[in-house]
Amino acid sequence: MKISFDNALGLFPKSLELRAKRTELLASNLANADTPGYKARDFDIDRILQEANPRQIPLQTTRPEHLAPSTDGIEGQLAYRVPQQASLDGNTVEEHIEQAKFAENALRYQTTLRFINGKISSLMLALRGE
Repeated sequence: MKISFDNALGLFPKSLELRAKRTELLASNLANADTPGYKARDFDIDRILQEANPRQIPLQTTRPEHLAPSTDGIEGQLAYRVPQQASLDGNTVEEHIEQAKFAENALRYQTTLRFINGKISSLMLALRGE
């Protein structure tokens, strides 16, 4: 019997990859908090995962010239964050918001790791026959 890790782990590996990319992006925002004119960026992980859900019906193309939908990463998904209070130098990074989003993302990253660990532990138990 063949084991499909894609079926066994679901969207958790994709979620982990996206959370790692978001960590880099939020860290970049925090590092540039004092850079004049810097625009804070972010992306919606939940929307990307919903679009990557394999249970959805794929788009059909009627001609070979049609472009296939992109499912590889966050390119084109990045958005500029609208600040609650504008800065005089044009910087849109609000440190307290970025720190809160960074902490939330780190917590969700750790949670995703625990889910993956639990799934792998279950698979190991099944392979051992316990």
